[in-house]
Amino acid sequence: MSLQIDIPANRRVRKWSGQVQVARILWALCLPLFRFSPRPLWRWRAWLLRRFGADIGKNVHVYPSVRITMPWQLRIDDYAAVGDHAILYALGPIHIGARATVSQYAHLCAGTHDWRDPARPLLRPPIHIGADAWICADAFVGPGVVIGERAILGARAVAMKNLAPGLIGTGNPMQARLAQ
Repeated sequence: MSLQIDIPANRRVRKWSGQVQVARILWALCLPLFRFSPRPLWRWRAWLLRRFGADIGKNVHVYPSVRITMPWQLRIDDYAAVGDHAILYALGPIHIGARATVSQYAHLCAGTHDWRDPARPLLRPPIHIGADAWICADAFVGPGVVIGERAILGARAVAMKNLAPGLIGTGNPMQARLAQ
């Protein structure tokens, strides 16, 4: 069976409001202020993110090489950290809990498409990283996933389902086990 997809009609559909499109352009224009700030200027980057609607707690460390798509979809609680070259693809809400760590090159992806619909409409399921959780280097957290408090998603692991509090998730697909 072959499905006929009206690609031109799909491309004409307005995915974002005019206000969101303007905000995305302004964020892109301000990115050099974020990216080229010296590494120890944590407060500067937090201040800049707040100007774009992010909810940033106290003493949050976001490295200058972090890629953030839409800061107004971002909430980072007190004492959390986001490491070098991490990607916060915040098409939908991303919440990083207190004292949580998102290590270098990790990817939090709060956006996907409905593959069941031939038009492939954009979906923006939220991501929640619990307090004291650790997303290790190069790990991937998919749309709609909750990583529980004190949970650890191991290096290069792929979480396309929730990881319960206190568990360690490793591999692709992720396998959860108790911490030892």
